[in-house]
Amino acid sequence: MQWKTTRFDIDLSEPQVMGIVNLTPDSFSDGGQFHDPVHALRHCERLLKDGAHMLDIGGESTRPGSGGVSVEQELQRVLPVVREAVKFNVPISVDTSKPEVMSAVLDLGADIINDVWALRRAGTDGGPSATDVVRAHPACGVCVMHMHGDPSTMQLQPMDGDVVPEVLLFLERSAQALQALGVQKARIAIDPGIGFGKTVAQNYALLARQSELLQPGYPLLVGWSRKSSIGAVSADAQGNVPPAAQRLGGSVAAAVLAAERGARIVRVHDVRETVQALQVWRAVAVQAGSSQRLV
Repeated sequence: MQWKTTRFDIDLSEPQVMGIVNLTPDSFSDGGQFHDPVHALRHCERLLKDGAHMLDIGGESTRPGSGGVSVEQELQRVLPVVREAVKFNVPISVDTSKPEVMSAVLDLGADIINDVWALRRAGTDGGPSATDVVRAHPACGVCVMHMHGDPSTMQLQPMDGDVVPEVLLFLERSAQALQALGVQKARIAIDPGIGFGKTVAQNYALLARQSELLQPGYPLLVGWSRKSSIGAVSADAQGNVPPAAQRLGGSVAAAVLAAERGARIVRVHDVRETVQALQVWRAVAVQAGSSQRLV
């Protein structure tokens, strides 16, 4: 399987690690650490040195309860970093929902649009919509994500009942709608939106039954890194829930479990540790395969 993007046909025969680059002051885990372009680019270099296969750059927080930022503010944060990051010669994804930002970063050479709104946003003042922008850049990769509600309210009124069929239906319809507009299937990845309007139990159901999300044949991108669902099941003996920065073990475990269940891209903060864990998992898988061939 390959993911076709602006400059790269990404080989997904092995799980790919997407390193997170937050340029925001208010992201739930590392907000404020890399909003300066110089520090952000150093962080990009560090993630690549640690083994990231691609980078995901974002200028607007989508944590639960977050508000939005203006187009101008997001562009101010993102453009200086993307302009330099495309020179690293690795796939560059931009985490944005604004058509204006999408257009600007794709014009700079970004490879992927990673949109929590699944390209549903209209343009402002009659400008191009998100889907218009993607159609105007006919080589870019896209990732469409399922979100229940919006970031400001999604965890106040999460989904009800069995979420897996509903998430699958949404993602399949979103991808089919893009194809109807001329976007090749090979350009599309899907994301179940862990933590975006789901309860803790629902998030783990999506992981336990992740194979169901693979049925339509799109590459699956998942982001468990440091999320509250990991903290919720990781309290210590006194009931203290670990803060986001102390959820490394759970984050790595979730990434490996997701890869084992068929995810092709794992979006993570802790690249070095995730890469190492996946290397161990692959070594075991190779030996298991060798044993089966000998039987």
